[in-house]
Amino acid sequence: DVVETQEHYKSRWRSIWIMYLTMFLSSVGFSIVIMSVWPYLQKIDPTADASFLGWIIASYSIGQMVASPLFGLWSNYRPRREPLVVSTAISVAANCLYAYVHLPHSHNKYYMLTARALVGFGAGNVAVVRSYIAGATSLTERTSAMANTSACQAVGFILGPVFQTCFTLIGEEGVMWKFLSLQLNMYTAPVLFGALLGIINIILIFAIFREHRVDDLGRQYKSINSDGEGSDVLDQNTEGSIDHVAVVALNILFFVILFVFAVFETIATPLTMDMYSWTRKEAVFNNGIILSAIGIESVIVFMVVKTLSKKTGERAILHAGLLIVLVGFFILLPWGKKLPNIQWQEIKNITIPRTAPSEMLAPFWSYPELQLPSNHTAEPVGCPVTQSWCLNTPMIYLAQYISSDVLIGLGYPICNVMSYTLYSKVLGPKPQGVYMGWLTASGSGARILGPVFVSQIYTHLGPRWAFSLICGVVVVSLLLLEIVYKRLIAFSVRYGRMQE
Repeated sequence: DVVETQEHYKSRWRSIWIMYLTMFLSSVGFSIVIMSVWPYLQKIDPTADASFLGWIIASYSIGQMVASPLFGLWSNYRPRREPLVVSTAISVAANCLYAYVHLPHSHNKYYMLTARALVGFGAGNVAVVRSYIAGATSLTERTSAMANTSACQAVGFILGPVFQTCFTLIGEEGVMWKFLSLQLNMYTAPVLFGALLGIINIILIFAIFREHRVDDLGRQYKSINSDGEGSDVLDQNTEGSIDHVAVVALNILFFVILFVFAVFETIATPLTMDMYSWTRKEAVFNNGIILSAIGIESVIVFMVVKTLSKKTGERAILHAGLLIVLVGFFILLPWGKKLPNIQWQEIKNITIPRTAPSEMLAPFWSYPELQLPSNHTAEPVGCPVTQSWCLNTPMIYLAQYISSDVLIGLGYPICNVMSYTLYSKVLGPKPQGVYMGWLTASGSGARILGPVFVSQIYTHLGPRWAFSLICGVVVVSLLLLEIVYKRLIAFSVRYGRMQE
């Protein structure tokens, strides 16, 4: 056996920490502008509507879904520094493009769409990061390293909006740098800050990152993308085939996990506006606090599962995480007799006077009979009568909503870490870039389909149908986990090279 030297150990973990940073910056790149995309889009291109905003939000995940397998394949055969630097450089360039989308005289919304899609394409390096960490850690280190990676990703999602909030102090007008033709304001400063972080990341990859590979016992060995480093280490025995049934099952489970969380994130604002008569501002502010609290809860969970998994194993914890998510969505099912407030229910019994067709075009405020009470808010609140289910579906109490938030915030990070960890262990010592790329792509696909699912089922059928279907999906995933439970073991354990 080749014993790992202290110098090699330190170099290996320095490189892993650079991967943590890369993961953090990738999530910051997504979340740092998420709150300001809509007002910026309205400012630069008045022709853009809310449906186009949906495409801009989805473009990030689409770009990541396309890029992940490509960067993963690249990392299997070449030094990982190459796809890491190229992908980060694409993100830097995309952020700079986003800062200039106000300059063209037309089609500005398409430039913004392109910029966000390219930021997502650069974020395809998540597959490279995960595959490197899987290959640079032993089985005993793997769960902890994967939990740290997910924690860095969660912290990035939390801090992105915080950075955005700080930059709002610059204001909408900001400062004009004529020599660069750059308007530095609350919309462009965050992406330029993201570009600066990306440049720092590239410098650190060149200066600190080194290619390291260890087997499941922690012994170093050569790989095709080692870039000539570590020539005196073992050649790893990679005989044996990967259990593709387990691989496919874990991809499906990961899709479900990301799908239900995307539904949860998307449904928060419309659900609370419908059920509690919150205004848009109240819904964004209150849900922002709730999601931030869930983010902090997730980071704590990431840290706890590292210790807990050593006692119970990853499969049992994944099973428990899915059960918690199931309970979280089951709690959201409407019950009781109290109905939500209907928008402008004060005028529901007032009839519109008969008028000539030309007069029907006049706005409602031109009719004295339809004037709203003086204490009514300018913005309609409550459950819109256009959603027919509002008239017969019981409201979801605030206590239900908060309890569900807490449970989903507990179950999601557990499932996230355990699925990544089990996936990397099932794949074993063979290059994991492509496989990690497909796993990342399945998660990106879930984040695209989740909001589409919500917009259709919730709007037309209501929360009872939406959350019942989600519960059904989670139950099916639990059955799938039971079926493949015994197959979700490490590659080395499967072939008898080490004990579970």
